[in-house]
Amino acid sequence: MAIHLADGLNFLSKLTPLRALNALQVVGSYVYSKLTGRARHWGYPLSISLEPTTSCNLRCPECPSGLRSFSRPTGMLQNELFKDTIDQLHQRLLYLIFYFQGEPYLHKSFLELVKYASDKGIYTATSTNAHFLDDETARKTVESGLDRLIVSIDGTTQETYAAYRVGGKLEKVLEGTRNVVKWKKELKSKTPHIMFQFLVVRPNEHQLDDVKKLAEELGVDEVVFKTAQIYDYAQGSPLIPTIDYYSRYRNNGDGSYSVKNKLLNHCWKMWHSCVITWDGLVVPCCFDKDAEYRQGDLQQQDFTQVWRGDKYNKFRQTVLRSRSEIEMCRNCTEGTKVWA
Repeated sequence: MAIHLADGLNFLSKLTPLRALNALQVVGSYVYSKLTGRARHWGYPLSISLEPTTSCNLRCPECPSGLRSFSRPTGMLQNELFKDTIDQLHQRLLYLIFYFQGEPYLHKSFLELVKYASDKGIYTATSTNAHFLDDETARKTVESGLDRLIVSIDGTTQETYAAYRVGGKLEKVLEGTRNVVKWKKELKSKTPHIMFQFLVVRPNEHQLDDVKKLAEELGVDEVVFKTAQIYDYAQGSPLIPTIDYYSRYRNNGDGSYSVKNKLLNHCWKMWHSCVITWDGLVVPCCFDKDAEYRQGDLQQQDFTQVWRGDKYNKFRQTVLRSRSEIEMCRNCTEGTKVWA
């Protein structure tokens, strides 16, 4: 509890008067838009996800990076594009997630970019498969000022782990975690807040208690269980858990499956956040993995032009009118209580 409180207080410490005002503007415009059915936006994003790279060393079966199935190009975020974007947004931006697709630590300047954002008082987080957290990189991770490190683990034995994290080695994950925990102690640092993220699928659903014990043994601060998005779920999948609570999909009893949640005609994400791909494309959310719903290009426009542009406003308006018209929204659990 104390560890969670420390992370919460750290997050709140990033809240400046301008960021607080922006939060009020975002909430106000969202509430107004929901009540009137007319899309309006008076603020800037509270949170953005920025993609360091689409490259990945693993081949996870429900991940476009792992499947090498992107139609968009693979590449690395340019430092200049990153810094220019942060320079435009940092006064109002509260939370920066260095992740969309791919493995962030494959980007050679990744921790330099983290430090650039951290030095501007932004709460920074990333998600990693932890295969590249050798001793030196772990030390630099702590020194960078990264606030939250999400480690994808998905199994407590090599066999179970590799059932989803294809090509991965559990021992590398544990070694990398130990390294970061060690350097936090050595440097007397309260950050990063280390989280084990456990994607619950059928092959690993029997290890929920085991991963909690493992996290405690290693000195990990928190364990989070996450439900899996299955692309081809309609006729079932060997990845859909048998524990209903951890499944996004309902067994209809006739061999078919459907998404549990009712598709509501609003979405908080469209007002408080967005995703920026490694090459500067602005997309509405993390479900748009192939950047099909691109709202603008930061290599050609500044962020305000995109965020307040007609195209983005029309997209928000479509969400308010009929979210089912948007293909990626149909396999979305935003706004439900499926997440554990």
